[in-house]
Amino acid sequence: MNKPENVAAADYAVRDISLADYGRKELDIAETEMPGLMALRADYGEDKPLKGARIAGSLHMTIQTAVLIETLVELGASVRWASCNIFSTQDHAA
Repeated sequence: MNKPENVAAADYAVRDISLADYGRKELDIAETEMPGLMALRADYGEDKPLKGARIAGSLHMTIQTAVLIETLVELGASVRWASCNIFSTQDHAA
């Protein structure tokens, strides 16, 4: 998943960006374990049914949450997210 062009580099805070490659691998694995979200992407991704929707969330920032966020974006939503607990945040997912 690529960062939207209209998002400035300072628009987010990530503790250690060097974990991104590891996080991407974990996301790829998690996607195989989340068939419901993958089915939504396959069935509705091209239609962008959430186009124009602005979704904000605050939830534990885990690999599974990242898969949810990527699904919402793929379905057309504009998403902003905040971790609700610094102790449960998986840095490689952020």
